[in-house]
Amino acid sequence: MSPIVLLNHVLNFMAPALWLALFLPLAARFVFRKRSASLGLGAQMAVNFGVGLILLGTGLWFFGRDGKMAAYLGMTLACATSQWLMLRGWRA
Repeated sequence: MSPIVLLNHVLNFMAPALWLALFLPLAARFVFRKRSASLGLGAQMAVNFGVGLILLGTGLWFFGRDGKMAAYLGMTLACATSQWLMLRGWRA
């Protein structure tokens, strides 16, 4: 596998976590206007991205392949939980 192909695979593996990490804090600001998060927008995105990558990696390890809906569900639930904790005032 060439380095370009490997980079393409890694970036495509990380893409769902990235898009969820970008979208979730923005949606939370729109939906929960009266609540202020304990962390800034960039920090929220970084936390959600890290949580998403950990869950996707765990799904890859557990199922032995990428792209299982259960791994995406776990990533979504874990990121939503971390976003909820950040809105409640919990600090990492």
